[in-house]
Amino acid sequence: MRDVLDDLFRAWTSGAVAGVATVVRTWQSAPRRPGASMLVGPGGEAVGSVSGGCVEGAVYELATEVAAAPGGRPVLQRYGVSDDDAYAIGLTCGGIIEVFVEQVSRETFPQLGDVVAAVRGGRPVAVATVVAPADSPRFGRRIVVFDGAAQGTFGSARLDDAVADDARGLLAAGRTGMLHYGPDGERRGDELAVFVNAYAPPARMIVFGAIDFAAAVARIGSFMGYHVTVCDARPVFATAKRFPYADEVVVDWPHRYLAAEAAAGHVDARTVLCVLTHDPKFDVPLLELALRLPVAYVGAMGSRRTHDDRVTRLREEGLTDTELARLRSPIGLDLGARTPEETAVSIAAEIVALRWGGTGAVLSEVDGPIHRAAVGR
Repeated sequence: MRDVLDDLFRAWTSGAVAGVATVVRTWQSAPRRPGASMLVGPGGEAVGSVSGGCVEGAVYELATEVAAAPGGRPVLQRYGVSDDDAYAIGLTCGGIIEVFVEQVSRETFPQLGDVVAAVRGGRPVAVATVVAPADSPRFGRRIVVFDGAAQGTFGSARLDDAVADDARGLLAAGRTGMLHYGPDGERRGDELAVFVNAYAPPARMIVFGAIDFAAAVARIGSFMGYHVTVCDARPVFATAKRFPYADEVVVDWPHRYLAAEAAAGHVDARTVLCVLTHDPKFDVPLLELALRLPVAYVGAMGSRRTHDDRVTRLREEGLTDTELARLRSPIGLDLGARTPEETAVSIAAEIVALRWGGTGAVLSEVDGPIHRAAVGR
């Protein structure tokens, strides 16, 4: 719902009723991930997308109906592909999606204001909604989960507690997804399907080295949705003017800054680290620390000769083969990149491939599904 949240909040604030359709489950090559939403506003305007175009018309009609219906009972609808309706309301990509469509207003979602305030303030919050079965008295009910509290109830304290605990786990991992429970919160049950839409703060990209390549990497990192920090020990180069796409520019020794951020809990399993200094006095102590942190990605710029020298120095500092195997160096995929912008694309491509288990091969020469679940999920 993040992609339609501002428009939804405007409608909610004005006292209007909107229809919101959210992808809650996917199979095969579905075009959008769980959490993707479409809003049908009070004036009939559509915002967002659940399928990249395949079934938008059908979802729009359903959301319009739900928004206008007295009582606004939600609907869980599955869209797939068949020989008869592939180009009517089916997904021509061959995937399957389940879409939960609900009516949203001050009456049906009184906690929305608190959700928006948390998202805008960079605080983690999750919205957990019972989306199946449709004949359950809990269908469509929700709780909103914050770090230390929860609002709303499913009508069972045990279910509330179980969902709140699991939702906080999803928030910590930055994941949105479906959970299943017994009628009273039993984790071995599957009678109830609860969709948790997790609004975690953006994952971090920390770029070390205030060079022209760093400016391009910061720009593409921002485009990918990361909170981008550029760090360099040289104040004459580490300036906000040189890095307009960075959320922050820090003047500090890279290894000292990273150590402080890790100690403060500001580095997690979603964090990506791009080491572009290619200067041993900066990157060796930095990589010695980075390769021992549980982050998503550590890449370092430099020639193969620089890489070999760097690995030798890191071995002398006691890094193991397992730790060194986490280092992506030379950084990026082999795209033949030359310019800073092209190099930034190759780095971004490697980050995406590592996250989703991609090979970097040409898709027209690869068999099997195009879309994958994230590695480790």
